Amino acid sequence: MARLFGTDGVRGKANKELTPELAFRLGKAGAYVLGKNSSKAKIIIGKDTRISGDMLEAALAAGICSMGVDVLKVGVLPTPGIAYLTRISGADAGVVISASHNPFEDNGIKFFSSGGFKLPDEIEDEIERHIELADSLDRPTGSQIGRIIKLENAAKDYASFLKSLAPSLNGLKIVLDCANGAASEIGPTILRELGAEVIPIYNQPDGININVNCGSTHPEALAEEVLKSKADIGLACDGDADRIIAVDEKGNIIDGDYIMVICALALKEKGELTKNSVAVTVMSNLGLHKALRESEITVHQTKVGDRYVMEKLLETGAILGGEQSGHIIFLNHNTTGDGLLTGLKLLSVLKEKQARLSELAAQMQRFPQVLLNVRVNNKDRVMNNDFVKYKIEEIEATLGEEGRILVRPSGTEPLIRIMLEGLDQELLKKQAEEVKAIVEKIDFPT
Repeated sequence: MARLFGTDGVRGKANKELTPELAFRLGKAGAYVLGKNSSKAKIIIGKDTRISGDMLEAALAAGICSMGVDVLKVGVLPTPGIAYLTRISGADAGVVISASHNPFEDNGIKFFSSGGFKLPDEIEDEIERHIELADSLDRPTGSQIGRIIKLENAAKDYASFLKSLAPSLNGLKIVLDCANGAASEIGPTILRELGAEVIPIYNQPDGININVNCGSTHPEALAEEVLKSKADIGLACDGDADRIIAVDEKGNIIDGDYIMVICALALKEKGELTKNSVAVTVMSNLGLHKALRESEITVHQTKVGDRYVMEKLLETGAILGGEQSGHIIFLNHNTTGDGLLTGLKLLSVLKEKQARLSELAAQMQRFPQVLLNVRVNNKDRVMNNDFVKYKIEEIEATLGEEGRILVRPSGTEPLIRIMLEGLDQELLKKQAEEVKAIVEKIDFPT
């Protein structure tokens, strides 16, 4: 049987693969494993704005309470807010119901440890084993049954934490794309309370419009609004607000690589870049490597996935790392990627430097890059095919040291991701299409 937990929790189409019955068993198994060392355990639950969130929350909470563990319910809140509240509240674990940047039909269930970190594989495997045993687990009765307790001040506590990390934003005009997701209410509130003029867009969630042509994966509308309103900067969260993409005053999209370069150089200048190093994934642009290398900052490279970035940060003692997608970790402040925190850190640099975002972004020169996603039925068959391997080797030889190719399976979707970087954009497009054609032929043989 395939492993239930993927790279970012348990995900699937809500009410089909991720059913309330599965959520109930996950709640029971998670409560048993994560609460077994506590006399009266408690687990925090939060969610994004998907229509299926209520259904899964109810089932998950019932499973947790059936094991004698209390549920602390915070409602809609960014994923990093759940991680933060789990860490400071003394809870035994935290759970987020979200599928991040995926379509509204999908949903997911992700656990945090008591320290606010994603669970290691061995703990997820233990929970998975107990899902099979869920019906045989002993259930408490009477006064030992768990309760559901609403945390009234959860959003205010998280907002206060974020505001404590930022200066006054007086004088800045900011467009904030909330992706009709978890940041829709808290995001504009924080920026306004810090003194900024805020123009919120896509902040009217209705359960089915999360991530629809908006947010960090679709920043085009944000760029248009920045130009229209003559704003200083635009910021776009994803559905659960654990990542962010920026737009400068000229309407240029500033991705996570640019943001990490800007923040790393600013931290180094102040002597605050611990271990003088940054952790990034293999997807980060060669321009990032060049910019940081020229500033004598060490770059540690990992597999794709924020959990691998976190592992590298903990291994090296570094505090800053992330992904081109805008999932960036400031480990001295929070234990997971945090879109709003990252946005505030970027805004802090703007205020400190009294500079435009376009000027700060110019510290990195991006290498031309081509990205293609190919939907497939069998990722393993594609990745293990000799024709694919031969084509990759052929392109690597052509690009030499002035470029690279990366072909990898998505960790959360039925996709093969093809990425090329180099000096000639047209050549990269041609090579990417050649790889795509081979992948499609292998996945759908004639």
